[in-house]
Amino acid sequence: MAVLHNLGFPRIGLQRELKRALEAYWRGELDQSRLEQVGRELRERHWALQAEAGIQLLPVGDFSFYDHVLDMSCLLGVVPERFGAGDGAVDLDTYFRMARGRAPTGEDAVACELTKWFDTNYHYLVPELAPEQRFSLHADRLLGQIAEAQALGHRVKAVLLGPLTFLALAKPAVPGVDKLGFLDALLPVYGQLLERLRDGGVEWVQLDEPILVTELDRRWQQAFEHAYNRLQLPGLKRLLATYFDGLGDNLHLAASLPVDGLHIDVVRAPEQLEPVLDRLPGYKVLSLGVVDGRNVWRADLGALLDRLEPLAARLGERLWLAPSCSLLHVPVDAAAETALDPVLQAGLAFAVQKLDELRLLRRGLAEGREAIAAELAANREALSGLQRLRTGREDGRRRVERLDANASRRSLPYAARAPLQRAATALPLLPTTTIGSFPQTAEIRAARAAYRRGEIDAQEYTRRMQEAIAQAVREQEAIGLDVLVHGEAERNDMVEYFGEQLEGFACTANGWVQSYGSRCVKPPIIYADVSRPRPMTVAWTSHAQSLTDRPMKGMLTGPVTLLHWSFVRDDQPRSDTCRQLALALRDEVADLEAAGIRIIQIDAPAFREGLPLKRSKWAGYLQWAGECFRLAAGGADPATQIHTHMCYSEFNDIIDAIAALDADVITIETARSHLGLLDAFAEFAYPGEIGPGVWDIHSPRVPSVEEMVAAIESALRWLPAERLWVNPDCGLKTRDWSDVRPALANMVSAARIVRERLTGQAVAGSG
Repeated sequence: MAVLHNLGFPRIGLQRELKRALEAYWRGELDQSRLEQVGRELRERHWALQAEAGIQLLPVGDFSFYDHVLDMSCLLGVVPERFGAGDGAVDLDTYFRMARGRAPTGEDAVACELTKWFDTNYHYLVPELAPEQRFSLHADRLLGQIAEAQALGHRVKAVLLGPLTFLALAKPAVPGVDKLGFLDALLPVYGQLLERLRDGGVEWVQLDEPILVTELDRRWQQAFEHAYNRLQLPGLKRLLATYFDGLGDNLHLAASLPVDGLHIDVVRAPEQLEPVLDRLPGYKVLSLGVVDGRNVWRADLGALLDRLEPLAARLGERLWLAPSCSLLHVPVDAAAETALDPVLQAGLAFAVQKLDELRLLRRGLAEGREAIAAELAANREALSGLQRLRTGREDGRRRVERLDANASRRSLPYAARAPLQRAATALPLLPTTTIGSFPQTAEIRAARAAYRRGEIDAQEYTRRMQEAIAQAVREQEAIGLDVLVHGEAERNDMVEYFGEQLEGFACTANGWVQSYGSRCVKPPIIYADVSRPRPMTVAWTSHAQSLTDRPMKGMLTGPVTLLHWSFVRDDQPRSDTCRQLALALRDEVADLEAAGIRIIQIDAPAFREGLPLKRSKWAGYLQWAGECFRLAAGGADPATQIHTHMCYSEFNDIIDAIAALDADVITIETARSHLGLLDAFAEFAYPGEIGPGVWDIHSPRVPSVEEMVAAIESALRWLPAERLWVNPDCGLKTRDWSDVRPALANMVSAARIVRERLTGQAVAGSG
């Protein structure tokens, strides 16, 4: 009979209980013992949910107070020197300083770099490897959680990030150092950990090695053979877990490694099943990720049983069933979405429903389909209803079919547009701006909640939002910013806000997913063709522009980011859906221009995130993703300056595709990466203007004027002053005004200091 297990469960809680506890702890309103108690309560609740669904091996090690990669760094003693943990041991406040740059006790340090977890919208903290890195084991927290689960009577499976993926995700402190050079020092510590787990009564360990679905060179492939031969341990079974794509050229390697089982993702890569079956030795478990851990649609249980029944007969107990990946990437429970269209709700499966799908599959395999006949009939009806819901909304599709070949091109090249834009905006050298959002204060959130509950009407809600916008404008003028934004007070989220106004989207009440730390997002659901029934941002932006003589920047979330940060329909190519989104935004750009807005930002932070994990597949994605951005911006007048923003990405290998977006100004994250990303733009001779972030907004630290002056002057080593902007590295929604005012004031002062030096040098030179 097939064995059910799970790779990981959402850790934040159905009502974001962990988020609230963390933020209360950081504010000093909750002590550490209570924070730890919240963690225990969530773990106990989530283990119980999984056990009730029939999961036979419960994951332990998937819970984290901030990030599982940071947890692994601390477990292995990988703690940068600036955090002061000389022996590698990390207390909770040091842990939070590594993540945020500041502990509740007030000590500051530059936080560890934050970047995307493969092709997801989850962010992890990048491990930093010192030149003479010493690894040491600090496993008490993990072992304590295992003991908790065992005391509750659960059969557990320890979840660890594998050694090769840990190194692949890490960053050497000295550029150019070979990361594989750390492997032999790292493996003994992994070996000690496995021994501790075995001695603690653990039977199975899940070693996550998702880099096996990327294209590895021979040295990394040999490193896998070396590592897993050394990590054999009698009395402990190891499941090698891969996900997010197929194994490709690493298939033979993964199947032949000396482990006891292999997990593969047959949602993202169903074609790999037969080759894996052909190569997997007969003593190994084959775990199939058969329900989608990355999306929210019901699985077709009948179709899955068609595929699984012959496998169950062939493999018996060697067949394990699981989600395709950790359920970290989906919300907790679709049963809480009582306000959705009932037909749409019936077609959804969040984490709890996905576990139930696994339970039904196992029962169907063990007892026959007649044992779950009623559930199979309900599943068929849910899928049929979803398909009916998707029909009849085809305006977006028809418009894509009528696209003109030149629609994705600006009427003039950047070199000809730039003088027109400079004349229109009359900005100084090193213009200052922000990325878009300002703090979502308690008053803003209260007004939104009151409007949602029907306690205030639309007129009163508009009045309160306009007052918040007016405050943001006043603050920016007082600080001295050159290009203002309206602050996005009316926006609950940069994606959900647009999802609420576009046809073909649905928004949830409790569909929270962790993005990083305590930051959660509620991705909207694209279930049908997309179109824009009316303007979405024009009234708010026009109101803000009426309050100031300074340029006001219109703020739009770009089509690729709307796509990647939503749960997307799975019955047509994602590129088709993205083109529909692009055309809706193209109309918004035209309406903003008609209202007199001459600077428009079309955000693209998810552009690189969407890259296929295999480089051989990049060209096709970059072609349609770039086309969609240009389609959204292509109708703009040459004198309208189009900005875009990208964060937490490496750009070196796609810089030509970024240049091909043909944006006039790009703002990028460089605060945590110490301006290293500018190498790519300088070496490529990027043609447009660039705003490297000089303030890490994901940390509550307020950088000094001197620190930002140094960052601007460092950027000038790569970029000419006439093409350099000064800005934070991301939006300010999650910050408090107490952080924002001094940090932006320091940023403006830094820009003025450098501007005056440059102007003085120019005058001296002319004299």
